[in-house]
Amino acid sequence: MDGVDRLTQLAGHNRLELLMFHLGDKQRFGINVFKVQEVIHCPALTRIPKSNPVIRGIADIRGKTIPILDLAMVIGYPTLDDPQEGFIVITEYNSKVLGYLVSGVDRIINMNWEDILPPPKGMSSGSYLTAVTRVDDRFVGILDVEKILADLCGTPTEVSDSLASVGRELKREDMFILVSDDSAVARKQISRPLEQMGVEHVLAKNGREAFDYLLDWSRNDPEKMSRLIMVISDIEMPEMDGYTFTAEVRKDAALKEIYILLHSSLSGVFNNAMVEKVGANQFIPKYDPDILTQAVLDRLKTIEGKTPLTTAA
Repeated sequence: MDGVDRLTQLAGHNRLELLMFHLGDKQRFGINVFKVQEVIHCPALTRIPKSNPVIRGIADIRGKTIPILDLAMVIGYPTLDDPQEGFIVITEYNSKVLGYLVSGVDRIINMNWEDILPPPKGMSSGSYLTAVTRVDDRFVGILDVEKILADLCGTPTEVSDSLASVGRELKREDMFILVSDDSAVARKQISRPLEQMGVEHVLAKNGREAFDYLLDWSRNDPEKMSRLIMVISDIEMPEMDGYTFTAEVRKDAALKEIYILLHSSLSGVFNNAMVEKVGANQFIPKYDPDILTQAVLDRLKTIEGKTPLTTAA
């Protein structure tokens, strides 16, 4: 619980702890400590016949059988000939536990989300970077681990026909949803169920962009603002995380009644604590299209029959 309290305090102030590691040529990368269970020297691995080449094997770690992915191979960097010369970063996100083989581990650094920036414009859509930053005047890439998982394992995006049908019956033309997520893969995953239900939605790439949208609509387009029924927001995002986004919305008199659903790959009891602390209406973990759709349906049901449509929760 001490660890939970510490991480909760960080998130509440738009800060994060970043585990930095390197691959092949010493290029440094980072992953949010929220996603990391532990870091260990690579144990002996058992190869799985006919498995994806990026899976170097499986390992028995603390009584769990965990697949070990060669992170350098995934993103196109030189790989280790002997995995046991490297380290394993054990992660948990999207309700899955995975081990990432890396060449070496640097350190954990405390940073502000404002210093974590989107990738440069023009970067390939196939890139595995979701954000970038600089530490000690050196470039550090923040990996889109959700894209890695989706490319490796696939992620269901289709909603069951029964839920999609209910959504089409409940949705109205005078409503839309704002979606905020820095991962292109995650934005597509959220968009697909909304498209199946026929619900209009606007996409933002981080909490800062989403907050700017809301400010602009509240000041310059009240008609559009009146049609907003909810915001679906990721938690980990460059410039402004989901917790800070929610807290800023709640502090603004014109925005404070907006319904906010936090939707994150992060696991752990601190999510419930933060939802209560910052004033979000709901939290659901990524990613199950039916669970997300049900959350949207629940919101649609609460505003069904209200005329005119309001943003009141």
